[in-house]
Amino acid sequence: MDNSSSNNPAQDVPVTVRWLNPIGCSTFDTPIAQLLHSIKQPSTRIEVVSFDMNPSPTHLEYRAYEALTYERIVRIARDCEPSGVDALVLGCFYDPALEDAREISGETLVVGPCQASLQVMEHLANRFSVIVGRTKWIEQMRTRVSGYGAGNRLASMRSLDMGVDEFQRDPALTRRKIIEQAHRAVQEDGAEAVILGCTIEFGFFEQVQREVGVPVIDPVVAAFKVAESMAGMKRRFGWRPSRVGSCEPPPEAEIARFGLFQSPAPIGNRVEA
Repeated sequence: MDNSSSNNPAQDVPVTVRWLNPIGCSTFDTPIAQLLHSIKQPSTRIEVVSFDMNPSPTHLEYRAYEALTYERIVRIARDCEPSGVDALVLGCFYDPALEDAREISGETLVVGPCQASLQVMEHLANRFSVIVGRTKWIEQMRTRVSGYGAGNRLASMRSLDMGVDEFQRDPALTRRKIIEQAHRAVQEDGAEAVILGCTIEFGFFEQVQREVGVPVIDPVVAAFKVAESMAGMKRRFGWRPSRVGSCEPPPEAEIARFGLFQSPAPIGNRVEA
């Protein structure tokens, strides 16, 4: 191992993680920044950003809303490497435009909350359930989970009958509903772990975990800690995104010829933590 990989203690390699809330509303930028600050390594730098998108949906519950964000996600991913960002988290459990963002991110790692939550779950249990907001979400999320190779371990997806904008409006009500559905997932569906299927379900997992007695994975915590850890490994061991074969990015000469990515990254709000 060369000297560059051993200059810093393994437990605290200075890295920068950008969390993207992929909407044009800054409502959750500060609360998420505060949460990430409370769980980060001492030397990790965090920035939470949202789009310069107006008008904008306040959630991505519909595929049509999600599709409107793809261009901005790709442009922000492209901006990460020159901005010194080691890892980017796409802050929606649908993992919107994840593969597209990875293709154009240079040496920046790109993490999706759904995939990261599944990766954490695989170390903790054999069967799991996902607690989603609405039945509408289940088909798309099931497809994502199956695409990541975890479909045969999915015990169930259970709905709270709540939209994204409702989760933090009455936290006590949301917590009660999550606990009820998590209990049912364990007792009726055979789940051994529970994943909260929306990044705006943050702040509930610890009490739910105590009540239900199985691991309860918060996708914000899981995605951030996976991103922070991977960023540290990139710094220490040189484990950067591959850029050959299916991971080949568009040629820089072609990007220049097409005149792409000339304007600033479409960031409307930024909170550092």
